[in-house]
Amino acid sequence: MAAKKQEKTLEESFEELEGIMEVLEKEPASLEESFQLYKKGMDVLKRCHKELDTVEKKMLILNEDGETHEF
Repeated sequence: MAAKKQEKTLEESFEELEGIMEVLEKEPASLEESFQLYKKGMDVLKRCHKELDTVEKKMLILNEDGETHEF
């Protein structure tokens, strides 16, 4: 049985995104390389947004009446 791919933590994803931004800002790259880095950065950003959304939903608290409110 194949092992399930380990998901990156939110912090690791932010670090990856920061690294991509540094490369785009500092190193001269071809148009194709820049596009690939941009696409990878957007994929990481989407993953971060999804994770933040999940955390936000977990921050809702049920009160005594069974209604939810923000933490």
